[in-house]
Amino acid sequence: MSSLQTREQLFIAGEYSDGSSTERTEVRNPATGELIASVPVPTQADLDLAVEKAHEAQKAWRKLGVFARAKICHKIGDALEARLDDLARLQTLEQGKPLEESMGDIAEAAQLFHLHAEDAMRLYGETLPSTDPNMRQYTSRAPIGVFGIITPWNFPMLMFSEFVAPGLATGNALVVKPPANTPLTVLAAMEVMEEAGLPKGLVSVLPGEGEFGAALVSHPGVNAVGFIGSSATAAKIQATAGLKPLLIEASGNGPVVVLADAEVERAAKAAVDGAFFCAGQVCCATERVIVHRDIHDEFVQAVLEYAKKTVVLGDPLDPKTNLGPLNNEGVAQKMDRHMADARERGFEVLLGGGRAKDMPTDLYYEFTVVDGVTTDSLLAREESFGPVLPIIVAEDDEDALRIANDDPLGLQGAVFTESLKKAFYFMEEMQVGQVIVNESNGWWDVNMPFGGAGGTATGWGRIGGMYTLHDMTYLRNGCIRIAND
Repeated sequence: MSSLQTREQLFIAGEYSDGSSTERTEVRNPATGELIASVPVPTQADLDLAVEKAHEAQKAWRKLGVFARAKICHKIGDALEARLDDLARLQTLEQGKPLEESMGDIAEAAQLFHLHAEDAMRLYGETLPSTDPNMRQYTSRAPIGVFGIITPWNFPMLMFSEFVAPGLATGNALVVKPPANTPLTVLAAMEVMEEAGLPKGLVSVLPGEGEFGAALVSHPGVNAVGFIGSSATAAKIQATAGLKPLLIEASGNGPVVVLADAEVERAAKAAVDGAFFCAGQVCCATERVIVHRDIHDEFVQAVLEYAKKTVVLGDPLDPKTNLGPLNNEGVAQKMDRHMADARERGFEVLLGGGRAKDMPTDLYYEFTVVDGVTTDSLLAREESFGPVLPIIVAEDDEDALRIANDDPLGLQGAVFTESLKKAFYFMEEMQVGQVIVNESNGWWDVNMPFGGAGGTATGWGRIGGMYTLHDMTYLRNGCIRIAND
């Protein structure tokens, strides 16, 4: 099997294309600074063509039927698994994450096509009673049409698949805008998907910046929008989309609560793992560790011991590395700002604290542990999105819960306790979409309904399992008279 090409073109309606612009965007390796590719800047004309062809392809795809669509989705999953090594290496080159992480990402992306193929075949309707004895009502789920999809740079292939797999399985077409700085894995994957039998026109990939994303959201031919990214961008999408259905998973500021009865070493290990995975560039990363005062000192010692012997910052292609560079300068500057604020406030920087010296680029950030963090600081109030573990002291269980809920980004949280009663209490009372008990806040499963709590600034809808299929279809009701009055 030959290696996949690095595609430096747009993918429009089944064809790689230079598009209609002469402008290009550079793609650089965050680990080395090396220019690895450039891709065309898409235009309105490119978008119009992609949307037009998506509508044409979606009509036939919808009529093909769910079992035939599922069969093709299974083939796509198999094909992605077969090219796992090539796709993982390409993702590491453009994103900067350790190769082992990329291998896991691609494997999960492939698994999503298998999972949603099966889900779609079991997307059942109901027979409803009617007040009229001579009428019958039947419900079914129907595809919405053409989705405009905007994905982030932290998990290029996985988050592409989180939308494309359920979207295709339910009969939709998709026009996808990945970030311009991490488009290569997805562009290469389109070759794999077409070879597996994906009909032309169903999926187009047009990497671009925010202005192009706004054009995609507002396009009259786009029937619904899916987005994973920051809450600030999500708010702009909502304002632009009008009445289009939205499936949005936005920022998190993960509270990890460690109660007095917790197994301290387990909690410390999980907190560290959740803080440095993907260099902390994860919406459900460890962002705030809220520790009961009675076990604070023991917890801090366990964190430092585990981090010092576990975290290895370096070349993401080196098998020993488990912490690669940050993806871009914007994230690095945010970390700089948060750490400057921490030092001004007199917090204790126990480990790391800045950009690593003597590295190939300035994007390598030391794994950082900060103690004595207060709830009014930038580390506590904003999603840092970097490899930092801020520790906040709680006086008791209720104080810990109050601190955990004192944030508008209610995406995912964790609690460590040996009490089943306390575990259920925190699962009920933490204002987040998912509560993870005695495991890393970064724990995730392809079949979990991932999304934010109602009333928080983390979007709506669910990414994962059958729930995504519901959000990418609409409920249709049919009524038929079976007898004359």
